[in-house]
Amino acid sequence: MTEILVTGATGKTGSRVVPRLKELGHSVRAASRSSATPFDWADPSTWQPALTGAEAVYFVPTELLGLSERAAFVDEARKAGVRRIVQLSVRGLDTDGTVPGTEAAVRDSGLEWTMLRPCWFAQDFAAPDFFLSGVRSGDLKTPAGDGREPFIDAEDIADVAVAALTRPVHVGKAYDLSGPRSLTFTEALTIIGTATGRTLHHQYQHPDDYTRDQIAHGHPADEAAAIAAFLDQIRQGKDDYVSTGVEDVLGRAARTFEDYVKTTAATGIWT
Repeated sequence: MTEILVTGATGKTGSRVVPRLKELGHSVRAASRSSATPFDWADPSTWQPALTGAEAVYFVPTELLGLSERAAFVDEARKAGVRRIVQLSVRGLDTDGTVPGTEAAVRDSGLEWTMLRPCWFAQDFAAPDFFLSGVRSGDLKTPAGDGREPFIDAEDIADVAVAALTRPVHVGKAYDLSGPRSLTFTEALTIIGTATGRTLHHQYQHPDDYTRDQIAHGHPADEAAAIAAFLDQIRQGKDDYVSTGVEDVLGRAARTFEDYVKTTAATGIWT
């Protein structure tokens, strides 16, 4: 049995990692601002109590966590006796062959590390912070245009994360993770529409207009601009490729978008 700290334990991947680890018999600290293990990226005083005694950490930094804060957290983990750290990163950061700044603290830490680099989640279509309201209204507007994205099921990310946290064979490796094929937003919405008996539309929205809309809906300005930029990269075709990380780690194909939609539609979240 291993003591494992899971940050972002109420998030899209952390909430799936926690039960999987428990099922394997590990002792899990599910850390978030509202959990039994209080943890807040904005309050460094909560870091050390959560880390002390943990052997491994699932590190899910927020997009707004700066490089110095990331380095400070990793340093606290090392001081607390953490041996292994698995970071949730982003696909496409190392195209020039150099270590991305957002990953450097973990990769240079001297700890056993694994980097997970997923593309956009299939679950983003049911997430209130991204596309849910547009899906429910039947008219989703994004800067993605006709670009294609191989949306990955967060269930697959959780399976890969658990493997990386519990098996030494994955130490020192970075895995790019995606679904099995690329889809446009129109194609993805057609799949959701077929499953829900609705007609759904996707419209292009300029990144500046999208950013303003996101700010109006409560997103911080820098976060809204970052989301718009990522979506614009989809429009440019920068994410239109399939990665094999899921199969490399798990020995099976990644779940399809149709599989995700079938399960999610049954919850009624889109109607």
